[in-house]
Amino acid sequence: MSSYLDLGGCRKRRRGGEKVFKFKNFGENGCPVEFDGSFRDNVKALVDYGHLEVNLCGNGVFSWSFQLEVHRHPPLHVVLFIVEEQMQASSSSSINLHCKHCQYVGWGHHMMCNKKYHFLLPSKDTVAACFNCDETSFDDPNPEKGKFNLVELKGHIMHGVFHSNGFGHLLCVNGMEMGSDQLAGYQIMEFWDRLCTGLQARKVSLNDSSKKRGMELRLLYGVAYGHPWFGRWGYKFGRGCYGINQPIYQKAIEAIQGIPLCLLNHHLSISNNDISVIFSRYQALSDHSMVTLGDLFHFMLELRSRLPKENSIDSCNPATVETNCRWSPKRVEAATRVIVEALKNAEFRWVSRQEVRDAARAYIGDTGLLDFVLKSLGNHIVGNYLVRRCLNPVTKVLEYCLEDISTVYPNSEALIINNSKAKPRCKITKVQPMKDIAYLYKHILKDQKPTLSTGVFSAIPMATRIILDTKFLVKEYTEELSMKGNSNCSNGKTFKLLCTVISRSDEIDEELKKPLPPYECVCLKENATFDELKQEVEKNFREVYWRLRSFVVETIVNLSVKGLDLVMGSVEMGQKLVFIGSNEDQIGMDDGGGSGIVDCLCGAKEDDGERLISCDICEVWQHTRCVRIPNNEEIPHVFLCKQCEEKIVFLSSLP
Repeated sequence: MSSYLDLGGCRKRRRGGEKVFKFKNFGENGCPVEFDGSFRDNVKALVDYGHLEVNLCGNGVFSWSFQLEVHRHPPLHVVLFIVEEQMQASSSSSINLHCKHCQYVGWGHHMMCNKKYHFLLPSKDTVAACFNCDETSFDDPNPEKGKFNLVELKGHIMHGVFHSNGFGHLLCVNGMEMGSDQLAGYQIMEFWDRLCTGLQARKVSLNDSSKKRGMELRLLYGVAYGHPWFGRWGYKFGRGCYGINQPIYQKAIEAIQGIPLCLLNHHLSISNNDISVIFSRYQALSDHSMVTLGDLFHFMLELRSRLPKENSIDSCNPATVETNCRWSPKRVEAATRVIVEALKNAEFRWVSRQEVRDAARAYIGDTGLLDFVLKSLGNHIVGNYLVRRCLNPVTKVLEYCLEDISTVYPNSEALIINNSKAKPRCKITKVQPMKDIAYLYKHILKDQKPTLSTGVFSAIPMATRIILDTKFLVKEYTEELSMKGNSNCSNGKTFKLLCTVISRSDEIDEELKKPLPPYECVCLKENATFDELKQEVEKNFREVYWRLRSFVVETIVNLSVKGLDLVMGSVEMGQKLVFIGSNEDQIGMDDGGGSGIVDCLCGAKEDDGERLISCDICEVWQHTRCVRIPNNEEIPHVFLCKQCEEKIVFLSSLP
């Protein structure tokens, strides 16, 4: 999906006085506004700099646009739209008012908020579908019938949504490889991260479905770096599907990263020599020994990022042994050949350094020369062979092995001692590493062969499944608002407290055990009374939550004070207070709006977004995958869970 948005096609869209902002620093403090308030205050301050759009998403829905310049030569602009969706506008819909994204990531206990803020970078296709650029202006008071709602369209470059309590979800990122009129995925993520940081969002979740050339990036980057692609911006494990928790996910990552390359190469080379060729190619390029599968994928991705787009580098050079030593080049070359022959006699198996040294001493008496050559030969090419060296992870002993690479470099030259005379045998371009990565991904991670079904390799299919089932990631930006400086306060209000509320109940102790709404920073004047504090708390929470729009504070937990008592002196600056109050509105009092009980065989107790099926007797929901209903099959009209089926069989056997 191209991220280029050509506004020139919308003739009526052009407005000469509209300000243009820099894409690369939009969202930083001071660009375009000083973000020094709460999340809601920062959003209000930001939209003041935008252009107010009319009828963009229907009557009564406020929206603003920002022209953003990506670069000037050649000219490239995108437009950021901010759409304010109020609960009153949404409540007319028959759909469940609870946020499904909150439910999936484990925030289903949060109360519904009064507002959502959509942040969108539309693509050319979504702009054309929404605005009909050839005929309709954004400001047309009578938009054509059938014009699509921008928020509901799919295929945006970026779509993120925030609830008014500061919790948000990144719904989509559609980046492309860098080009003359495109935005790359990392540019979009940096833009989104700046927005979240500047606005002082609390937590942001995403459903990681990112792919590249058919490869799931959460698996590829998990093996290479120990975290998904989004981990570059601080997104971590949020919630796993099918009952997967963070320790299980971490063990899966470690298991698949730690697969020994030597064992993997031995098993796979029997049926697939191409994998051995790829191993040898990148081992020759590396200046250190790659021991595990994680090392290999990490090196390949890092190498690809460093390669120029068009140029290439040598994939290997003939072995070069330092000649700046006390032995002549002729003696060094002779010792090298003896060591290679000793390794050939070992029939290409791994042997310890001491074994190689002892075998070579039968022909070379100078042990100092042998030690020097053994040290210099590690992971170098000699003739048609790659001399590999690595530390045995079990015995902690240095070992050597010889690999025949004549099939990779059939025209290899004889041993060349002087590095200045070395000639490159082949070139590697930026495209080659990605081709090799895709090949290894397919044959090791995706389509496991029977040779990988035993021993240490039996962990690969299970670990792969666990990593792929971990889709929901979360980044914590500001769990609680900062109490430093004068942020979040204005009009002389300098005394700050962190406050939250609960509804009045006969079982206050039980109510306190439930998850409370996030604390809000309430600012007061130094001479404020507790009556004024209660008014501020009511104002803040009424503004945020749909359920609390008529909330009235009655008492403060564990604090006995009178209404006219001064706050300052009774409580400390930054103290957390819990307020108990009454509320007439009951909408949104259920936790998460779930449609039934989830109790799956995998251990899941809540809806995680995967396909579910309900038992027709007990009405308990389970994953279709866990009850062995393939995803490509329709859900049966009648379904009985195992427990109910066993009960029926038992009852039918009674006399």
